[in-house]
Amino acid sequence: MHSHEIISALENNAGVFRETLSGLPPQMLLWKAKPSDWCILGIICHLVDEEKEDFRARVKHALETPTKSLVPIDPEGWYTQRNYMEQDFQEILQCFLSERATSIKWLKGLENVNWESSLEHPDLGKISARSFLLNWLAHDYHHIRQINNLKHAYLKHSSGDSLTYAGKW
Repeated sequence: MHSHEIISALENNAGVFRETLSGLPPQMLLWKAKPSDWCILGIICHLVDEEKEDFRARVKHALETPTKSLVPIDPEGWYTQRNYMEQDFQEILQCFLSERATSIKWLKGLENVNWESSLEHPDLGKISARSFLLNWLAHDYHHIRQINNLKHAYLKHSSGDSLTYAGKW
């Protein structure tokens, strides 16, 4: 995949998130299949933080200052540290969509990019800007799947129906 295709997919995914998360009943936003799972609200809060402090920041770091050490992040810890469960869903969704628009504008504005510019990750070794970009898209797909799985599980739970007629999930 070329960088412009990845960027276009990231841009399109903003619409996927917006549409798949519109009109959800309020009780679905905090629902979990298991206590250890993340709910939809938590996922969207996570996406905001990842957009700003992980993927966009790390692509920029790999392109502009690859010899400097990475700033550590704590995505798992942010869930409680940043009070994800206290956030307003509509506000946080709009925040994510705004941050994604900022990311796309920045990515599309880059010129003469060396996507092979790499930095040293403390746990994973050498990672290129291109790899961060690809993983950004993969991260989207991971959470789109996670949200759809949650929506399906919620439907099954709240309806009491087996949902077997719909096909194997």
